[in-house]
Amino acid sequence: MQKKERLGSFLTERQNSFLKGAMVLTAAGFLVKILGAVYRIPLAMMIKEEGMGLYQMAYPIYVTLLSISTAGLPTAISKMVAGEVAVKRYRNAYRIFKVSLMVLTIVGALLALFLMINARFLAEKVLGNPKAFYPLLSISPAIFFVSVMSCFRGFFQGLQDMTPSALSQVVEQIGRVVSVFLLATVLLPRGVEYAAAGAAFGPVVGSVAGLLVLVAVYSRKKASIFGSFEEASNSRIENPFKIAWQLFYYAVPITLGGLIVPVMNLADAAIVTRRLQDAGFSMLRATQLYGQLTGMAAPIINLPAVVTMSIAASLVPAISEAMALKSGQLVAQRAKTGIRVTLMFALPAAVGLYVLAEPVCALLYKNPEAGIPLSILSWGIIFLALQQTTTGILQGIGKTTVPVKNLALGAVFKVGINYTLTALPFINIKGAAMGTVAGYFIASLFNFISAMKYTGMNLQLRDMVIKPAAAAAFMGLLVRNFYNLIATYGYGSGIATLGSVGAGVFVYAAVLLALGGVGEEELSLLPGGARLIGWLKGINFKRR
Repeated sequence: MQKKERLGSFLTERQNSFLKGAMVLTAAGFLVKILGAVYRIPLAMMIKEEGMGLYQMAYPIYVTLLSISTAGLPTAISKMVAGEVAVKRYRNAYRIFKVSLMVLTIVGALLALFLMINARFLAEKVLGNPKAFYPLLSISPAIFFVSVMSCFRGFFQGLQDMTPSALSQVVEQIGRVVSVFLLATVLLPRGVEYAAAGAAFGPVVGSVAGLLVLVAVYSRKKASIFGSFEEASNSRIENPFKIAWQLFYYAVPITLGGLIVPVMNLADAAIVTRRLQDAGFSMLRATQLYGQLTGMAAPIINLPAVVTMSIAASLVPAISEAMALKSGQLVAQRAKTGIRVTLMFALPAAVGLYVLAEPVCALLYKNPEAGIPLSILSWGIIFLALQQTTTGILQGIGKTTVPVKNLALGAVFKVGINYTLTALPFINIKGAAMGTVAGYFIASLFNFISAMKYTGMNLQLRDMVIKPAAAAAFMGLLVRNFYNLIATYGYGSGIATLGSVGAGVFVYAAVLLALGGVGEEELSLLPGGARLIGWLKGINFKRR
């Protein structure tokens, strides 16, 4: 009996740690997203269309090269460190970090050097604009610093301490924003290409600032992390080459998976505008519709994904720890909790954006027409969220190739639907939105089936799906009527939209609480959660 009580106490403590880590990363992620979205508006006013074009030209190449070094290795570090710490092999965990730091330092340096050496060739022959040489050259050192920084982040996440990663993300973005404006302003008199290069140097300054934060935290915490642990003298120390092999064994499939989405986006760029022209639209109109889909609607549905990306990042070490402890109960519990919390956020986001698609686009872009693809893409939030969370679960249990295959299958469906439906005049750009939703649906469905198979979690439809779906549906009905009511009284679309969003958040939370769809476990993560739980218990708060 005492053993069961101790196990229950351990499960609760570690579960709360995993969820709190996800919430810390979520808060940092939202702040970083807001800073990243806001600074582009005054920057565009400063360096105009040509400068923004040159600035944006450097990013696809930079992101592709960066994905090679940072898409998979930090996740692999997180998983391996979590597994060693769980069974108290602390020296191995430390050695994993040291070997990983060496690997990422070398990989980051080689990729940064590659971009520096080939910047002029890429600008002239690939991008077709010699002026893009300066932004490419300017941004290249960031690959090295971000690679090294990602090693520290993977290490801390493996320890299930998300605060250093979150803090470094915020400091990195602040450093980026400040330096972008400073350097662009100083260099603008020399020419727009130099101003764009100054803006492109922002990620370098930001990554250095973020890395310094992580090094400082690591230096302060190193003794407390390893110095107080006692470890058996006969504990086996892994060979560095074996550690490096394991790193790449886990990292390569994840990296390939991370490259699928950029490749899908490139396929969209090649297919959608051409098929729209086949449907009878002019090149200008096809470009405008493509811009509505990718430049306006898609960024909106990526905002709720900040939550699920944080959950996925927290799940990898949490599941890895449970696997190392050989606790099937803990694996299943964490997987189920991750999916439940994911749907709790994704369902209302999808419904809310569906009913307010045109008003939201009118508010943000002064372009309500972009609400047409957004109303379809909004349902993709559910499947994108599930795909990300289940990917974290499968990576945590070591099935790193499974989500890659499933995402690749989804990409095939997406491309096929895009090619077929976009050319139909009465569907046009809506076909591309449908393809995106279908692609994420296929990937998330097969991921979910695999997660159930490998974790042994049971599907609790009532708590996981029905309750949040019912609350989201009720919220959607009220929000649309509330928007129409406010707009009727002449308050304007912007005020009506913001008011409806606020009302929707309140109504969804209230209905979900009334249905018993959220418990003490989730409420305890909120600021003042303990006080809220006490108050709700006073009015017979329903516990699952």
